[in-house]
Amino acid sequence: MPAISFQSVTKTYPSARGPSNGSFKALDGVSFDIQQGEFFGLLGPNGAGKTTLISILAGLTRATSGRVAVLGSDVQADYAQARRKLGVVPQELVFDPFFNVREALRFQSGYFGVRNNDAWIDELLQSLGLADKAGSNMRQLSGGMKRRMLVAQALVHRPPVIVLDEPTAGVDVELRQTLWHFIARLNKEGHTVLLTTHYLEEAEALCGRIAMLQTGRVVALDHTSALLKAASGNVLRFKVDADLPPALAAQARVTGRIVQLPAHDALEIERYLAAVREAGLHAEDIEIRKADLEDVFLDVMTQHREAVAA
Repeated sequence: MPAISFQSVTKTYPSARGPSNGSFKALDGVSFDIQQGEFFGLLGPNGAGKTTLISILAGLTRATSGRVAVLGSDVQADYAQARRKLGVVPQELVFDPFFNVREALRFQSGYFGVRNNDAWIDELLQSLGLADKAGSNMRQLSGGMKRRMLVAQALVHRPPVIVLDEPTAGVDVELRQTLWHFIARLNKEGHTVLLTTHYLEEAEALCGRIAMLQTGRVVALDHTSALLKAASGNVLRFKVDADLPPALAAQARVTGRIVQLPAHDALEIERYLAAVREAGLHAEDIEIRKADLEDVFLDVMTQHREAVAA
């Protein structure tokens, strides 16, 4: 039995101008399973449908068609049972301003019918660096501490399936390390983890399998190692202080002064560097690296856009 099953999930929103002006399809027949014990990544650009899919999984939005199940429980027909099996860390910082940290976790346990949970609450507080804030009102917490609290609330009823929707967006390095150490431990203990993130190095390091969404469709689904293996060769990376020639810029990924170009062999690397020299530019800090998940992601998204345009 899969931990999470998406079967032909479609979500259509009516046009803002009314039904007669068409509709917007946020999800278009999404189908894949996540097996028990997996650490699974769901990637895609903004607007690809990731949050819509997770909202349907969590029972916050109804699919227009298709079926979603958590450990065999349908999220619509058997909402309460499906929700007990699921712990969701949302993107938004939401909190109850009337309680302190420990009280909020006790109330959250009660929502799922879990009592006498203080030993696990203490472990969560310790593992997430919240122990010294247990008596603090939620309003007194910093943004990073509120983010840790969202994780604790999602895990307080010990769900077998954990969903992390951009959990490290805008947080410091310490929190990211603390969170991943704890989540990796839970995964090793048998918990299934579904992660959405824009930090692709996190997905590459943590996820055994990855699905990529674009315009509401699954455009790639495979083991992380297979996606990396299929990537095109190496990447030439260097720094320049001026704009690249247009022909070279069209092939490059440029971030500030850093230029990255896909390179299949030594001859192609030499051609790139020769073009830089002929343009009167000086390349610094030249290095050649293996293609990473970000390279794969950009290739997949580009190929999908070109296919749609064609």
